[in-house]
Amino acid sequence: MFALVDCNNFYASCEQLFRPDLRHWPVVVLSNNDGCVVSRSAAAKALGIPMGVPAYQLKEAIVRHGVEVFSSNYALYADISQRVMRVLAELAPEVEIYSIDEAFLDVGGIADLAAFGRRLRATVRQWIGITVAIGMAPTKTLAKLANSGAKRFPATGGVVDLSDRERQRRLLRITPVEEVWGVGRRLSRRLRLMGIDTALDLGARDKGELRRRFSVTLARTAMELDGVPCFGLDEAPPPRKQVISSRSFGERVTSLAAMRQAVCAYTATACEKLRRGRQYARSMSVFLHTSPHAGTAYYGNAAHGSLPAPSGDTRDFHRLAGRLLDAIWKDGHAYVKAGVMLHDCCPMAPMQLSLLGTQGLHASDALMTAVDRINHSGRGQVFWANQGIDPSWTMFRNHLSPAYTTNWNAIPCVR
Repeated sequence: MFALVDCNNFYASCEQLFRPDLRHWPVVVLSNNDGCVVSRSAAAKALGIPMGVPAYQLKEAIVRHGVEVFSSNYALYADISQRVMRVLAELAPEVEIYSIDEAFLDVGGIADLAAFGRRLRATVRQWIGITVAIGMAPTKTLAKLANSGAKRFPATGGVVDLSDRERQRRLLRITPVEEVWGVGRRLSRRLRLMGIDTALDLGARDKGELRRRFSVTLARTAMELDGVPCFGLDEAPPPRKQVISSRSFGERVTSLAAMRQAVCAYTATACEKLRRGRQYARSMSVFLHTSPHAGTAYYGNAAHGSLPAPSGDTRDFHRLAGRLLDAIWKDGHAYVKAGVMLHDCCPMAPMQLSLLGTQGLHASDALMTAVDRINHSGRGQVFWANQGIDPSWTMFRNHLSPAYTTNWNAIPCVR
């Protein structure tokens, strides 16, 4: 038996967590550069505010209904997510973190699943303050559908147990095929042409035919809908094959100096992610482009380069990134986005080093560990000088909430 625990309206819920005055208020969270809606509170959904709508189209509705708007506060969301996952790890024998707000649990052997789900939900609510929905079933795909049912039907109390076969069939019968995990709208159009309109239809279809006409993955999904587990619990996520760090700029970048600062900042972020996964990388790409809608000549380009030996040292990749940027930079353009990608990732393990290296790998690792440890108490406490002191290219976050859990100066005061 699997359980899928999903935090409701996660980004919006994190913003409401330290603002009890907004607990039942319409709240929306915007994407990078305050672009589009990426999270909505229940009250905002009730107003009909759609997901993904550009913020400028909501100006009238925001004023009319007094909607509270927040910029994405990723440090806050990541910290609250870690707290939720730690609670789940205390209450379940095995946990697979699926995303920032979702986790699969192994609940096999638990006699009363519904009671366990209610206790788990109440504990997360009491200890963290986040409301979760819980779906339990014999397969991960069914657990995903059970979780959707827990959100869709308030009478369930946020917990749905699909261990009963007849209850599974009732939910599958009313679930459109495009809502099945891993299907989506594009594939569902082809399935509907074959008379597969619901999740129940997909589960009942011949698995060999699905494998021949589509893929092994879809055939396994159909088997899971039929109650046959094909996807196990993966406690350790697979190692990254590549690491990407990129952002759209808050304002157009026209100078090489500003672009160099941005690329170095993105490189530092990518290297931090790399080390967090206990990995090295050997090569990287740098890319940039202008806006295709600006009415001027479009320019976009990328360059790729390699190091003599795998490394996790930010300084090594800064030097390489600078050379790659020089190779693709063109004056006279207003760039809207740039980024870096680290390739050829491998585990931190003993390896053959270059005889020409001027510094031992252990000394490099020790320095990077010290930097990461300092920044763990607050991002940006230590940074590289070539990232700039007060960059003008950073993304807009005009509605950013305080760093309630990662900055001593932002801790809420109760008077």
